Amino acid sequence: MAEIVEAAVAVILREDGKVLLGQRPEGKPWSGWWEFPGGKIEAGETPFHALQRELQEEIGIEAEVAHPWITRVFSYPDRTVKLRFFTVRRWHREPHGKENQQLSWELPAAVNVSPMLPANTPVLDALQLPTAYAITNLAEMGEAAFFAALDHALEQGLRLVQVREKQLSSDELERFSREVVRRCAVVGARVVINGDIELARKIGAAGVHLPTAQLMSLEAKPEGMLCGASCHNREELERASELGLDYALLASVNATKTHPDTQPLGWDRFAELIRELPMPVYALGGLAKSDMDTAWEHGAHGVAMLRGIWR
Repeated sequence: MAEIVEAAVAVILREDGKVLLGQRPEGKPWSGWWEFPGGKIEAGETPFHALQRELQEEIGIEAEVAHPWITRVFSYPDRTVKLRFFTVRRWHREPHGKENQQLSWELPAAVNVSPMLPANTPVLDALQLPTAYAITNLAEMGEAAFFAALDHALEQGLRLVQVREKQLSSDELERFSREVVRRCAVVGARVVINGDIELARKIGAAGVHLPTAQLMSLEAKPEGMLCGASCHNREELERASELGLDYALLASVNATKTHPDTQPLGWDRFAELIRELPMPVYALGGLAKSDMDTAWEHGAHGVAMLRGIWR
């Protein structure tokens, strides 16, 4: 059986959306290949302490805050690596290659350095998901108010929207969805359609969002499109992981107007449920953009909002 090596890895994020990549130095396996900074977790170390040590040894910085994010397992010919990723948005000192390695700030959607270590390709894909996720609320707001709020949110940087309007007929949903896609396309925002793969393909949406029942009955991820799912427990999250979905929403963190009788998870239970999952998970339920830091602290990729985003 191949050796399993656990490593702590840093996704160092600048405000402009770029991440720091390093080239493996001469004398190390896979020298010349590019990767995220980090390294092996030594005996007796926590992943966080290993991360801080590796950042100091490799690039001379100290993370002010490092939030747990995703965990991915990848098999190379000689070993299997378990990569525990952290997001680092604040740090002390300027990164520099202490092992004479090259460093480069890159946009996840347009990396200019190569070759990348193969374990990191899905991570770059995940980093293209924005941290704020919006769900349409036409039913409560009415069309004029909703589209005014959508335009404002897009101006403020919103880049991912789920169309979820169960009250609409098929024709009404197609008309409404087309208009959402049209407005989002102006700024490069992506739209996913709740539950309707055919409609998503028909109108050129970026993808589909699966309700829980559809997630649990699906045999394979729809090809060629962004795909997420609604989850409420570990079993559903693991099913989303098995299918290779791009993200999941986990609800409900707080009490909500939509489901007033549902016992909320709370942040500690949320963090427990998403631990060591390979795909990004958004926190959902009674949240607003002001909850983003709390979500990151508990391992979430970001915050999904049905009402808070439109206020």
